[in-house]
Amino acid sequence: MPSSFGDHTVDLAATTVTGPAGPVRLTPTEWRILALLLANPGRLVPGRQILREVWGPAQEGRGNHLRVYLAGLRRKLERDPARPRHLITEPGIGYRYEP
Repeated sequence: MPSSFGDHTVDLAATTVTGPAGPVRLTPTEWRILALLLANPGRLVPGRQILREVWGPAQEGRGNHLRVYLAGLRRKLERDPARPRHLITEPGIGYRYEP
């Protein structure tokens, strides 16, 4: 079932994102991160949990991977990536999706 993400419609089952300018292409890794955050609306998801679920347990200490991918998701999905409204960082802890 599609969900609203600001100006975008996200359909996880169909792996499609449609924005005001049309389809938005996400990488497989971006999809995994976005699906995990969308499954926990309003809840903090620890960065280590995201790293473990997306890249595996050996990568839990590699927060830089996560920062790079979240910045890419913000550029693609947030109206103002410098002031995200939906993909929120809790410094040193994790990330939160705010519907």
